Amino acid sequence: MKKLDSVIMGCDKSFDKADLILFGAPFDSTTSNKAGTKYASRYLRMESHSSIESYSPYLDEDLHNLNICDSGDLELPYGNAEKTLEIIEGAVNEIFDANKKPLMIGGEHLLTLAAAKAAQKKYPDLIILHFDAHADCANDILGEKLSHGTVIKRIWEIIGDGKIYQLGIRSGTKEEFLWCEKHTNLYKFNLNMLKSVADKIKDCPVYVTFDVDVMDPSIMPSTGTPEGGGATYKEFIEAAKIIKGLNVIGADFMEYCPQIAENFSAVACGMLREFIIAVS
Repeated sequence: MKKLDSVIMGCDKSFDKADLILFGAPFDSTTSNKAGTKYASRYLRMESHSSIESYSPYLDEDLHNLNICDSGDLELPYGNAEKTLEIIEGAVNEIFDANKKPLMIGGEHLLTLAAAKAAQKKYPDLIILHFDAHADCANDILGEKLSHGTVIKRIWEIIGDGKIYQLGIRSGTKEEFLWCEKHTNLYKFNLNMLKSVADKIKDCPVYVTFDVDVMDPSIMPSTGTPEGGGATYKEFIEAAKIIKGLNVIGADFMEYCPQIAENFSAVACGMLREFIIAVS
């Protein structure tokens, strides 16, 4: 039997009985500012039992009433991005092969590339719904093409034009913004256009990737690359309600760095609860 704090609260169903399989991906070797996101899943598990309730009054759902398995953390080789991506892709493939839905807790945003590869194999008409402060569309960072700042460019190389919807973006080079305007569906600065986006993609298989730095740092400072001007908690909740109505086939919750502003752990756990319910 798993110890109480070894799973996210309410996510204690067996793999066979679960519909949503949650796993941690403790890796942050390409982080360009403050590191520490590799500890996110471990910290959120522990804090979920002391910081929040399992019931969401916003979405009127309780984690205990959902069929969710927290399968623990993957064993990943620190410093080896390519091998790490292979391991994550394999794990997500196994979840899809079992006709279940993956939810990854990162970890740095590069890891979304592995999950998107697996998702696109199973769902060729895949849509990526990307919440972030940063465009993450650089071709390389200091010569490295595998980076948390290049992940959306790498995903685009797999799924092509018009299938990535980016919301909340407010940081990047001018070249990145010009590139996004040509190749992705870019909605800068806020989440105001999410309902319109949802109306377009509602019946499509959607992978949701959520970088916590999409939030204003006054709400969520616990991330390595905070950017002012982000979403409020109320806007996050409204986004969760909209996501709940989509055909979500997989998701991730990325870039939470628990060592920064540890007293915001309850906020992070609350956000994760709403996110889990929204994508279940």
